[in-house]
Amino acid sequence: MTEKVSIYRTEAGARAVREYYLAALAGWPVEHEELRIPTPEGETFVLAAGDAAAPPLVLLHGSGSNSMVWMGRIPELAREFRVYAVDMIGEPGLSAASRPPLDSGRYAAWLDAVLDFLGVERAGFMGISLGGWLALDYTIRRPERVARLALSCPGGIGRQKLSVVFRALLLSALGEWGRRRSASGTLGPALSTMDCEVAEQAMEWVMLVSRHYRYRRDPLPVFGDDALRKLAVPVQVIVGQQDVLFDSAETKRRLETAVPHAIVRLLPGVGHFVPAQPDELEFLTSQPK
Repeated sequence: MTEKVSIYRTEAGARAVREYYLAALAGWPVEHEELRIPTPEGETFVLAAGDAAAPPLVLLHGSGSNSMVWMGRIPELAREFRVYAVDMIGEPGLSAASRPPLDSGRYAAWLDAVLDFLGVERAGFMGISLGGWLALDYTIRRPERVARLALSCPGGIGRQKLSVVFRALLLSALGEWGRRRSASGTLGPALSTMDCEVAEQAMEWVMLVSRHYRYRRDPLPVFGDDALRKLAVPVQVIVGQQDVLFDSAETKRRLETAVPHAIVRLLPGVGHFVPAQPDELEFLTSQPK
């Protein structure tokens, strides 16, 4: 049974976020299918692209986001994989608003239902932030269904810096200027390296969401060393040295200790937003050793 939760402040705000997302999806850069999948947590929206016979790759976005975050990367990924960009439940996409407890097994059961519907027995996973946490949780619980992990600033390993939540609350009281300052500080310096139009569109989305969406407040469960040692698949993790949400140095240290085969890169001058890295595709397409 799914919990009925309100993830938006108002119905008008929910419509504004939905309309923005639908307009963005109209410009999806490659031929694709839009799937609505029944699951125990409610309907789940998935964008499928690429050759149906190619290896499957599941994409999981971060908190306060949706599959729009992958638009710039879909063309290259869809040339190599059958890509499934999943709108996570409880987030501002087109999937159900359900938010089961993060420390339960219900997210794994939800992903089981998604993969079963797609006819995918085993897939690679790419995840960002909360999506990285979810990919790790799923791999630990369902190792037989995951081929490899490519993660960017994943939660659940390094210490979560809850002080940024209180700072965001204080800045939000200052209106639009405060919310923009908070968003810029959270995303980090790499935002300024993006194409100006793309960066402004990204900020426009973040500002829209911050006005209307209720972010998750519960801290992400932290994976213990024993759980991390279960990660037998190839793993690549990229984190920003200036991440204000998670302790990236601790993420790197814990992974190198518990998962010695993992490739872990700590990028200087990068915050929570990690730009696409060329070696991610190389990692995803490389043959297991």
